Amino acid sequence: MRRIATTLGTLTTAALLGLAVPGPAHAANGFLVIDGRPVIHPSGCYESTDTPTTVANRTHDAIAYIFTGPDCTGDIDTAVQPGRLAESDTGASVWID
Repeated sequence: MRRIATTLGTLTTAALLGLAVPGPAHAANGFLVIDGRPVIHPSGCYESTDTPTTVANRTHDAIAYIFTGPDCTGDIDTAVQPGRLAESDTGASVWID
């Protein structure tokens, strides 16, 4: 009886841990080109290295946002739709989901 209880407890713990494991991080399908630098399967915030900031959004379904501040702070200056290219004189960083 004790073995059965221990086995059931182990199986229950394993099942709960299996449910708690997070899935893979989400990244956009495709790539961005930020100031001439390609970023494959982009996700999150990227710093601009040039003025003006140029972004070519070659993702399939994600919008890239050019922010006026570093670390994707400040105002959104430009939203770059998939398949489009944009340039921003005030851009300092780029965000994409």
